[in-house]
Amino acid sequence: MSTGSGAASAPAPDPHDTPAAPDTPARRTSMFASLRVRNYRLFFLGQVVSNIGTWMQRIAQDWLVLSLTGSSAAVGITTALQFLPMLLFGLYGGVLVDRLRKRPTLLVTQTAMALTSLVLAALTLTGRVEVWHIYVAAFALGLATVVDNPARQSFVSELVGPGQLQNAVSLNSANFQSARLVGPAVAGLLITGVGTGWAFLLNGLSFVAPLAGLMMMRARELHAVERAPRGKGQLREGVRYVTGRPELIWPIVLVGFIGTFAFNFPVYLSAFADDVFHGGAGVYSMFNTLMAVGSVSGALLAARRGTARLRLLILAALAFGTLEILAAASPELWMFALIMVPLGLFSMTVNVTTNTSLQMATDPAMRGRVMALYMMVFLGGSPVGAPIVGWVTDTYGARVGFAAGGAVAVAAAAVIGLILARVGGLRLSVGWHRGHPQVRFLPREPQETLTPAV
Repeated sequence: MSTGSGAASAPAPDPHDTPAAPDTPARRTSMFASLRVRNYRLFFLGQVVSNIGTWMQRIAQDWLVLSLTGSSAAVGITTALQFLPMLLFGLYGGVLVDRLRKRPTLLVTQTAMALTSLVLAALTLTGRVEVWHIYVAAFALGLATVVDNPARQSFVSELVGPGQLQNAVSLNSANFQSARLVGPAVAGLLITGVGTGWAFLLNGLSFVAPLAGLMMMRARELHAVERAPRGKGQLREGVRYVTGRPELIWPIVLVGFIGTFAFNFPVYLSAFADDVFHGGAGVYSMFNTLMAVGSVSGALLAARRGTARLRLLILAALAFGTLEILAAASPELWMFALIMVPLGLFSMTVNVTTNTSLQMATDPAMRGRVMALYMMVFLGGSPVGAPIVGWVTDTYGARVGFAAGGAVAVAAAAVIGLILARVGGLRLSVGWHRGHPQVRFLPREPQETLTPAV
């Protein structure tokens, strides 16, 4: 695989080298094929419980900050602090993940995250919690995520092998988003009934499930993956590897723009629930639940696809940004809530397609660094974007903030789609097929030789 430096000198993507080639025919597979693997099944079931707790904490944390401060910008700061460690140290986390065994690493990081939640629960339940406590807890959680996230992403290939990677990544996403159907609803009941502290406590206890699943796995059934030896310059090597491959660097750039400006849902949705539609925690939870319905649908549809196309990524990003703009202009609560479903579907399609295409196009020994760079850009953009969109939302209103995020997503998808088409020797074709608009990337036709008139 090429490790040349600089996207400008990179060759066009080879359709035999990457399954993400734009016109590779899609393969269909059983929607739940990966669950036949015992180790993956243990991993999946543990994540079901933990993800419900994670969504409970997300909703409770955002609403607690908004209740204490009355500021969308403060919610944005909390989000920024949670993802700031990924921005600062994400690549170093990827280097560590490539060197370390994944299962013991996850045992350590999951334990650290559980302790963080339990400490925040104790402060809240005793009535001593202040905003700076939440800021510190968010930053501590982010530090654990620096290693936990790339370790979990790359561990999937060890559980199921390359043949079922697309299916397993999609099921992981469906798992996370299915928990979003339950977690926000439970969080809303807890917040209005007994307080936010109980949501933090239950989240801390939920980590028992994934820890038990990791310990019950059979090491001999894990797929052997090459680990990177200790050495100098591994961080620079990882960056050169990504920048030398257009099928890696440009999807990462795209999700960087989307993650920074368009995926700040804690800021947008809490502002719409509180300021625009004058609802409470229940309305905010409803928005998240409806998005989860769409996200689960998007993840399950992705689980049936055997390949991840870059063309699908671009089209999903365009649709996602357009839906955000439409949601921002929705005059009624029911209309805004209805758009949350397809918005969740296309956001999940962007997420799963990017994740899978990157993993399938990456050498195993580089996977931790590539996924760390991806997560650093995708999640690490929040420290930059969340305060900005929080300020825009506070100053100009939730509608302007949401529409601006959607406009960034549309512009980024359009520009990067054209770049990928040019690098891959393709041209954009827009037309109609059976009464419906059709957008395709087709091979460029060689120019005809012109003969001078005599």
